[in-house]
Amino acid sequence: MTIGAIITGAVCLLIVARAAAHQQHPLRSVIASAVCGLAGLSAVALLSPVTGFLLPFNTFTAVCAVILGLPGVILLLALKLILL
Repeated sequence: MTIGAIITGAVCLLIVARAAAHQQHPLRSVIASAVCGLAGLSAVALLSPVTGFLLPFNTFTAVCAVILGLPGVILLLALKLILL
């Protein structure tokens, strides 16, 4: 893993932590965001035979989904469309 990827991940984690700290229940909001992100990623993976759009479930996509939640899954989908 390169130093740039580690720094980017740390910055994203700090942004999410700061946003969660402003909530009434910070731990609950972080867990809910992570669960929603993984559910969204699983839904995209399960619906890939129907939609024809494959987003693999690997370490990178799982970390993006857990840290960023549903916006992370949408970001992965947008990047897949742009970089195709």
